[in-house]
Amino acid sequence: MFLKIQHDDDASLLEVLDLKQLFDPFATDVLGRIHAGEEMQDPQAVAKASLRFPSGEALPRCWVDPGYAR
Repeated sequence: MFLKIQHDDDASLLEVLDLKQLFDPFATDVLGRIHAGEEMQDPQAVAKASLRFPSGEALPRCWVDPGYAR
């Protein structure tokens, strides 16, 4: 799954490598690989708070708020 890094001016995309981290509301970071340039980047942790869907929508609250009750 690809997500956009919100604070980047160049709108870099992050390939999420661990979807369980993304869906876990208690995880504050997600392991992913930034897609920038032609070379494959090393995986790194990125804060969920800085991620958006490519359309610009925020992540669902149930993915980021451990106190959220469905």
